[in-house]
Amino acid sequence: MSQDTRHDQRPDTTELVDWDFAAATGRRLVPRGPQVTPAEAAEAVRALRDAAVRSAQHVADTARMHAPASAEPARVVDRGGWIDANVRSMRGMIAPVQDKLLASRTSPVGPAAAAVGGKVTGGETGALMAFLASKVLGQYDLAPGGTPQLLLVAPNVVEVERELDLDPADFRQWVCLHEETHRVQFTAVPWLREHMLERTRALSVDLVPDPDQLASRLSMVVRNLPDAVREGGNGLSDLVTTPQQREEIARLTAIMSLLEGHADVIMDDVGPAVIPTVEVIRARFDERRGGRSSLDRIIRRLLGLEAKMRQYSDGAVFVRGVVDEVGMDGFNAVWESPETLPSPAEIGDHRLWLARVHG
Repeated sequence: MSQDTRHDQRPDTTELVDWDFAAATGRRLVPRGPQVTPAEAAEAVRALRDAAVRSAQHVADTARMHAPASAEPARVVDRGGWIDANVRSMRGMIAPVQDKLLASRTSPVGPAAAAVGGKVTGGETGALMAFLASKVLGQYDLAPGGTPQLLLVAPNVVEVERELDLDPADFRQWVCLHEETHRVQFTAVPWLREHMLERTRALSVDLVPDPDQLASRLSMVVRNLPDAVREGGNGLSDLVTTPQQREEIARLTAIMSLLEGHADVIMDDVGPAVIPTVEVIRARFDERRGGRSSLDRIIRRLLGLEAKMRQYSDGAVFVRGVVDEVGMDGFNAVWESPETLPSPAEIGDHRLWLARVHG
């Protein structure tokens, strides 16, 4: 990133994260992925693109949600491409956090110190991106400040289908059904994307302590460290959050559980008609989620990824419970407004949501 060296340039306008360095670090650290020939790589890309196109009508029919056709086809990327896209999104997402931190500075920071700090945080961000880039199969990137897009990470899809000995065509279609459901959620429900971005940004800003809170936050980190790695915890967020912030995290998690559970239900409900081995895929995939090494489980707990796994199961139970009682059209009342989204209590007991919305 080039820097303006004019004398009237304020040093505090330097970004706190060197985003170019973050992307370069992530690309350097990310594992290479499975060994494939050029022909195998080209076939995987083609197959994923085709599966993404086929998914659209299946999801629309099953979810009974009709989104506008995608203006852009799904982007099939390698791990480096996923890192680049998510570094851009993270930059857009945390811009308000940077504004708060810069505003709280009591004295200017010189260009040299700012550059070093940006490299440090950029390196940390890149290392995190490298870890995540080897795990994600696909993603509907909300792209704050940019154009949302559907991403499919080809090497990860190939790696998992080989690891679990799955039918490649069936598994690729299954993954695309899940990610297409997310695209439909955010395009058929016009207010949802901005709602999620606003709440996430507001929470991110609130999590940044003011200078006079640093001592109490450090004490909180020491006190909460055992909870961060326990089974059922929320990872690093347990270290640095107040009770009020955890309540907001719970409300945001309930929405994310709904989105992930809904996508899981739709992908499995479509499955039998178009994916002959869907039951085998689901059984082996769920077993893989639980079969982690001790170190991997600790890392996932710290990053909150274990909590994300619970979102799939909690959300799916909620969706199936509602659909069983009022059908898919009755369930779709959940998308009417922010007020009809489930609360943390309701995501754990669908009857509470039914009583409030349909009662």
